[in-house]
Amino acid sequence: MKKILLSTIVVLSLGVTNGTADDKKAGESLDKKVEKLTKKVNSLNKKLNKVKAHDANDNIKFSMDFRNTLDNIEYTYNDYSYKGEDLSGGSAKNDSLLTSRLMLNMKSAPTKNLSFQGQIAAYSNWGTHLFEEDASLKSWAGSSKSGDTIFRVRRAYFVYKNKALEGKLPYAFSIGRRPASDGFLANFRENNPKPTSPLAHITNMEVDAGMVKLVTEKYLLPGSFVKFVYGRAHSGGMESIYDLGGKGPYAQEEGDVHENVNFFVTLGSIYNDGQYNLMAQHAMIFDTKGARNGIPIGADLPDGLGKNKSLDAGNAQLMALSLQVDGVGNEINDFLDDTIVFASVAQTIYQPDSGKQLLGSTSDETGRSIWVGANIPDMITDAGRFGIEYNKGSKYWTPMTWAEDSAIGSKLAVRGEAIEAYWNFNLFGEKNLPSQIRYTHIQHDYTPNIRCTGWVPPKAVDIEADDIRVSVSYKY
Repeated sequence: MKKILLSTIVVLSLGVTNGTADDKKAGESLDKKVEKLTKKVNSLNKKLNKVKAHDANDNIKFSMDFRNTLDNIEYTYNDYSYKGEDLSGGSAKNDSLLTSRLMLNMKSAPTKNLSFQGQIAAYSNWGTHLFEEDASLKSWAGSSKSGDTIFRVRRAYFVYKNKALEGKLPYAFSIGRRPASDGFLANFRENNPKPTSPLAHITNMEVDAGMVKLVTEKYLLPGSFVKFVYGRAHSGGMESIYDLGGKGPYAQEEGDVHENVNFFVTLGSIYNDGQYNLMAQHAMIFDTKGARNGIPIGADLPDGLGKNKSLDAGNAQLMALSLQVDGVGNEINDFLDDTIVFASVAQTIYQPDSGKQLLGSTSDETGRSIWVGANIPDMITDAGRFGIEYNKGSKYWTPMTWAEDSAIGSKLAVRGEAIEAYWNFNLFGEKNLPSQIRYTHIQHDYTPNIRCTGWVPPKAVDIEADDIRVSVSYKY
């Protein structure tokens, strides 16, 4: 086709012969000109492709997610006391909590094996102050909880991918602040089509870590892979260069009660054939925070090293097994084919060291949780979907779900029961305006998990929390 087009151009430029004796000679001349032009066009295409490839690899691509949300929240304290004050029979509410969240995403790929991804975010209440300081929040958590208008680094990591064993074992290596919120199964309630890698049932927070991934489907089951992640959740006891009374910049004194909190996570997909996806995760947290035994929580330590809370006190293990099914049955009807159901079971074990306590106990304490849900076509709009989810957790259930994006706290970490229903749809039919109407009801039977603090003992309470949320996002 290209050669015919070039021939036509040349013929029009030279004129058509009149069938003279020079026809043969003119035809040969025409073929040569077409051949020369073809070579020039091919050469220009190669140069243009090089320029396009260079531009694609030599730039950072930006995208954005700008969401505005209205929450109507209410708490009912049927049986609850706080710091010695009996709040039973009371309530608290906010008829119009208005928030805006802006996330700017960055991507670059200088080579086919190497890429970088980053995200900065600001998550503010309407009419808020410029800056709010909350020492209990980690650096990443400030962009996962509505507050001030400051942009914070939420994610920043690079990934190197390649293949080993003659291409039979794809692998990846990554370091940085990893995307570990809105993970597997939580993406539905957050109106995100693709989840991040961790199992949200026990991990819903950004993490600073290194990761190695092995794709094992050629050796094990279809779709299987495994990730090994090692990182740090808390840096404790360090003297910075500005603390002139310290023993050295960023040094840690041996035996410090504020030890580093490190973690090691193994997670992956056991089986994934496109319809059934079974995933598992185990996390080990070292020197997790608790308190010393025999001293009231918050009281001064006898050695004068601080208060009796947020101290290294032992280890914790978190485990989850989650199944997602895309399509019920085998081509029964279009509605069931487009229905998604899921179920997850999880367990946490907190193991205090001798003379210390975790979750108010000097013995190992086990918490358990179940999470089930369904996501179906709304039969109203082209891409809209309805969802319903149910959670139930026991007294000592304590996952790491700080970043769960709910104004009333983490429903995944509920010690009691939670039910949630939502409608995800595109406003005005625009795919760049994903929107949601969501209702969440939480029944707390024990002290709520606020930031998953290991030094707070769970006590019997009766608190109800309700949140009606309406949100609209602009994604591009």
